[in-house]
Amino acid sequence: MPGTIDGQPGQPGQAAHPGHGVLAAAISNGIVGLLHSYTGRGPVRARTTIDDNLIVCVLGATLTKAEQALVENGKDKVVLRGRRAIQDTLADDAISMVEQLTDRDVVAFMSNNHIDPDLAVEIFVLAPAATD
Repeated sequence: MPGTIDGQPGQPGQAAHPGHGVLAAAISNGIVGLLHSYTGRGPVRARTTIDDNLIVCVLGATLTKAEQALVENGKDKVVLRGRRAIQDTLADDAISMVEQLTDRDVVAFMSNNHIDPDLAVEIFVLAPAATD
């Protein structure tokens, strides 16, 4: 899904190596779809960067209307705890999706949210490729 992060225009996926654009877009779309299936609403923006053994997906406008209302009423910590629980729950699905798309093993997965601005990040560290 085309979009922007921090006002910078871009395609859903950007890659450090030529030829990774299609893969980056597939990962962005996969993460957006996973979050939609778990929360009822996916992020509005997604941008994935791929470099050697690292995949970083930055998501924008991730909070649901209910979470936004909680934030407006000073309940940021409640929202972040809830998001942490969602991230822990979808981790296996996210890892499986990236492993299938890249044909590489994910050795570490890290995920976090930020309230203002409304951003999230999904980070996948891949096992070295056979040629590494």
